[in-house]
Amino acid sequence: MYMALKDLSLCILNFEIKFHVLRMNGGIGEASYANNSLVQQKVISLTRPIREEAITSLYYKKIPRTVSIADLGCSSGPNTFFVVTEIIKAIENLCRELNQNSPEYNVFMNDLPGNDFNNIFRSLDSFKQNLMISNNNNNKFEKNSCGPCFLFGAPGSFYGRLFANTSIHFVHASYSLQWLSKVPEGIENNKGNIYMSSTSPLNVLNAYYEQFRRDFSFFLKCRGEEVVEGGVMVLTFLGRRSDDPSSKECCYIWELMAAALNQMVLEGIIKEEQMDAFNIPQYTPSPSEVKLEVQSEGSFTINRLEVSEVNWNAYENNWNAMDSESEEFESLIDGGYNVAQCMRAVAEPLLVSHFGEDIIENVFSRYQTLLTDSMSKEKTKFFNVTVSLTRNA
Repeated sequence: MYMALKDLSLCILNFEIKFHVLRMNGGIGEASYANNSLVQQKVISLTRPIREEAITSLYYKKIPRTVSIADLGCSSGPNTFFVVTEIIKAIENLCRELNQNSPEYNVFMNDLPGNDFNNIFRSLDSFKQNLMISNNNNNKFEKNSCGPCFLFGAPGSFYGRLFANTSIHFVHASYSLQWLSKVPEGIENNKGNIYMSSTSPLNVLNAYYEQFRRDFSFFLKCRGEEVVEGGVMVLTFLGRRSDDPSSKECCYIWELMAAALNQMVLEGIIKEEQMDAFNIPQYTPSPSEVKLEVQSEGSFTINRLEVSEVNWNAYENNWNAMDSESEEFESLIDGGYNVAQCMRAVAEPLLVSHFGEDIIENVFSRYQTLLTDSMSKEKTKFFNVTVSLTRNA
């Protein structure tokens, strides 16, 4: 009995450690996710037509009096309320078209407990104020045109149940589901790498894929119990076009970080055994892999499955719209810095947990140099896999 309780305590401790570590940089500092999430914002904008199609289909079929929306992996920053606001305004427009009264809205913001929920709650007033303004048919603004909105924090892993049975109408997740529930087991021979790579042994690639399959299948099962019949999900993964899991499309950005860490191993700043024990808990799936798991699990039907791409340097995505004398245009010159900061906002908690805080400035300085050199030689892009799903009867 004592051993069982001890094992349970260790399990709980491991979950607490994971929840604390696997998060974006909080706050509003230079290296925070809030100030380094322009790539994610661009991806959300690119996938807007898919969300609008999904919410329109849902509303015409259901015309619900209460709409429950869940944003999974909401993080904290300027993008946090972006999609929710967009969805609610789309429904309000549909209500006017159909001459229906506005529904009530339940909005659930989900992320791991280590997320900066305080920053989210501090933004609540501005979120609700923004909802009080919506476009009418004349493209002017009218106030007080939105149904009442109730917002809830929902801390916890989405690789498990989060909500009551058949309680959610719309689930959204963007740049969340590529994160695995844990580092795959049995990849101790992935030496010199921190993720899948062209030099990774085959068993490492297989272990990553099998962990993705288990996690995503369980995610679908859990959401299948929570989403109402005919409810919809729109999920965007950081992914790849290629069927090769070690493709540069998805692995190169981590290979450059591994190169920076390996420099520090050679100089004795980091111990080799520390480097060999560090791996990123992520998997960037192809469209065919996403499709296979959805079909195998069976709770949802695929409506759309698409691939999009954005530049590593987020500012390049807005190149044509920029004033050549603006600060944003000038920042294009320092693309390596932009990408290093973007990745730092994501990876710093993982690195600090494993290597300690003392190496952070050193490793990201080296990483920036490697990024700048690489980006000067080739076009570098992130690939996104977006799937729109409907809950089966």
